[in-house]
Amino acid sequence: MTQTEAAPASSTSDEESALSVKGLWKIFGAKADKIIGTPDADLSRKELQAKTGCVMAVKDVSFEVRPGEVFVVMGLSGSGKSTLVRLLTRLIEPTQGSVTIGGQDITGADDARLRELRRNHVAMVFQHFGLLPHRTVRDNVAFGLEVRGVSKAERRARAQEMVDLVGLSGNEDSYPDQLSGGMQQRVGLARALAGDPTLMMFDEPFSALDPLIRRDMQNEVIRLHEEVGKTMIFITHDLQEALKLGDRILIMRDGEIVQIGTPAQVVAEPADDYVKDFVSDVPRSHVLTLRYVCRQPHEGESSDGPVMQADEIVRDAARKVLEVRGAVRVYDGEEFLGVVDDEDILRVVVAEEGTQP
Repeated sequence: MTQTEAAPASSTSDEESALSVKGLWKIFGAKADKIIGTPDADLSRKELQAKTGCVMAVKDVSFEVRPGEVFVVMGLSGSGKSTLVRLLTRLIEPTQGSVTIGGQDITGADDARLRELRRNHVAMVFQHFGLLPHRTVRDNVAFGLEVRGVSKAERRARAQEMVDLVGLSGNEDSYPDQLSGGMQQRVGLARALAGDPTLMMFDEPFSALDPLIRRDMQNEVIRLHEEVGKTMIFITHDLQEALKLGDRILIMRDGEIVQIGTPAQVVAEPADDYVKDFVSDVPRSHVLTLRYVCRQPHEGESSDGPVMQADEIVRDAARKVLEVRGAVRVYDGEEFLGVVDDEDILRVVVAEEGTQP
């Protein structure tokens, strides 16, 4: 496993993490648990299947998710990402490893604790909306609260709040077949939010939607996250979606972690050729921050210009930098990192244009 970042992935304790995953494995097949710790565990997925008949779906995965973070898991089909998200709530039983959610050990939980966790603490949003066709939008949103035994008046009031939150006001009494795909997915979001979960998990929820509707739903997730601040785990095979939504991105290949990092880290410092190929066509000015563009002042160059923070996206910072005569100072909090001028900004844009097809 290669990680661009150092401290963040390992420095957060289980108690401080919204989610902590340690040494998680999932191997499908007979006597799968006997493979871990043997030389067979080091075989490629194809070699392992040929030798033992077992399939390595998730291999020794460890990571932490901070409270309030949007953590994206991405990879191509067969990379293990969807299996991973199901392991987190034991919809699939792990072969080995531990999962801790909000300080609770999930891998050791009995059936009653698992039911309580799934009902009250974790919500999942899938590609297929799973709406009840004979129930109105309001009643679909309230369904989870009904299962919990919440009173009718309380759950209807809560459902209406969530309908309004996701922009479906006026559609409360409509049925799913009267809604577009994007509107149906908004109902799914409202239903997930209605129970006030501490952790939301999205398994490629927008992959079946048209591109324009998909973009709208991505913006909706960003807006909802800003409003409600939920911790979110988002599974996708789409790099642009991952870069747009993620505070950090975990990239998987053949069941293993290839890289964990912020969007800027993944684009600026790809862990290997696999990731490098992934990000080769990404508009760098849309992702890179000033941290990756700034430099030390040249000899005799003034460094007393305006101040900008290191996490500012190059595209967003460009206008201010280009309007200033001389260099802009870049800080990480109170720490001076360097300077950036119009030539530094234009260098990124020119290089970006050179990568476009």
